[in-house]
Amino acid sequence: MGLELYRIDDRLIHGQVVVGWGQPLDVQFIVLVDDEVASSDWEQELYRMGVPPEMDVHFDSVDDAVMHLAKYQDDSRAGILLTGDIDTMVRLVTASGRVPTVNLGGIHHRPGRTQRLRYLFLSRDEEEQLKALATAGAEVTAQDVPAARALTLNEVLSGEGNR
Repeated sequence: MGLELYRIDDRLIHGQVVVGWGQPLDVQFIVLVDDEVASSDWEQELYRMGVPPEMDVHFDSVDDAVMHLAKYQDDSRAGILLTGDIDTMVRLVTASGRVPTVNLGGIHHRPGRTQRLRYLFLSRDEEEQLKALATAGAEVTAQDVPAARALTLNEVLSGEGNR
């Protein structure tokens, strides 16, 4: 089992992740990788409130996640690894070399970003970062919920995903 999903979602832990992905994948743990959240007991408590008591949550900085990644990947239970932004996932992939897939979930509008899907807005720099992840060997797809078809990075960037 181990990590079944490596997801970028700027809302981090929320219902779509816990219920939408967690139930179909039978997720028993979540690894939230965020340097700021990893150092804030208050933020960790807020995120724990959105998770059922039987589901473990680990709050790791990027450095800690790199150190623990093999353990999470070899866990006998199913898990999800979450980052809130592309840069954090790139740092994790670059430092570990051990992330086979990257799922693009909710990355919402900000100045400088262009809408690619109804739930996915990317800047030019973020698009280049995602291309670099793919070149490094990670399969990058966009999929908001498990029932939706996973769109390839090429489909997302070419606009085919909006058809």
